[in-house]
Amino acid sequence: MRGSSKNVARPSAASSVPRPSALAPRPWPVTGVILAGGLGRRMGGVDKGLQLLNGRPMAARVLTRLAPQVDEVLINANQNLERYALLGCRVVPDQLGGFAGPLAGLHCGLSEARNDLVATVPCDSPFLPEDLVARLAAPLQDAHVDLAVARTGTQPHPVFCLARRRLLPHLSAFLQSGGRKIDAWYATLKVVEVAFDDEAAAFSNINSAEELRAAETGQRLPEE
Repeated sequence: MRGSSKNVARPSAASSVPRPSALAPRPWPVTGVILAGGLGRRMGGVDKGLQLLNGRPMAARVLTRLAPQVDEVLINANQNLERYALLGCRVVPDQLGGFAGPLAGLHCGLSEARNDLVATVPCDSPFLPEDLVARLAAPLQDAHVDLAVARTGTQPHPVFCLARRRLLPHLSAFLQSGGRKIDAWYATLKVVEVAFDDEAAAFSNINSAEELRAAETGQRLPEE
């Protein structure tokens, strides 16, 4: 079920967003979703996606990297919707209340996407790979694969994923049963992990004011 339009912030007519265009041919069109629906507890309860990194909101920097890789971008946010809309994308809040986590954001993205493939990235990872979607799309050429997840070394990064929209009923049932853990849901699917060992630093995320300052000064961020 799609969210009510009265709960969805629309982009400003004067806003500007990088024009989506394929860096490399994709077998299917893709919707990208920037996950910005959390509470930012480890950053003191601020809206992480709107925190400035060298003068620009982190979500804007994520958008700059993601938009050329996809055909549509949505921002999943549960507060400051109008400020996110200034980035030039459709802003869609969780359909589940209570800041239910990244699965609620994926659920929202699958519900609102115009395309059959949906890529998610977090709003606090402004260095994400510029070839993320293309590499995640490769295993989905096998129709039996439900979802692809990025991995560095032995560490999967479940919020960097490419999922089929057909998973929406399955995810809805999981959430309605009380499930919230992303790993538990993935365990019920045919998932392929895609190695990004050559771009491990691209998955560094910014969880604290100290890490934000480190990123601004070019210091190495801790790997998750």
